[in-house]
Amino acid sequence: MVQSRVAGPDDLDRLLQLAASARHELSAERGGGMWAVREAPPEPRRAELQRAIHDRSAIVQVGCLDGYVAGYGIARLEQLRSGDRLAVVSDIFVEPAFREVSIGEVVMDALIGWARDHGCVGIDSLVLPGMRASKNFFERYGMKARALLVHLELHPTDPDHPGDLHGGRPDAGEVTDS
Repeated sequence: MVQSRVAGPDDLDRLLQLAASARHELSAERGGGMWAVREAPPEPRRAELQRAIHDRSAIVQVGCLDGYVAGYGIARLEQLRSGDRLAVVSDIFVEPAFREVSIGEVVMDALIGWARDHGCVGIDSLVLPGMRASKNFFERYGMKARALLVHLELHPTDPDHPGDLHGGRPDAGEVTDS
């Protein structure tokens, strides 16, 4: 039977395994290298996951098949400048062998219910480019892109790299008063 439940301290070791698998998988995706050094939580995650389990402004949900924890999700409340709350899903991951049995869905359903219970005006999550299955997963919940983050990889030591718009001269685009 597939079900989800709020994670507890006894789930910490399993959460660390799943989080490491998620990081490994995402780091290999297009955009994953920059994600790993900018958006991904810093390693090691033990203290961060312990805090999230006990934090009243966060939820750590695990998804299980016949009692086996095969996935997890983490959402946090974010206070907006308008005074409203937004739920931000920082993690949602299911082991590849368990992706076709609705574990991700029961976890996401629980995260959405938690966000509604906390009066959130919406839910955000990040999806790396090229991860069509992840994008489709979120779209099934009515989620859609509200912003696109674009990135140009620069190679400062290679002035001939096409990403270098000024031929290696750092001041070539500056406007002067002369």
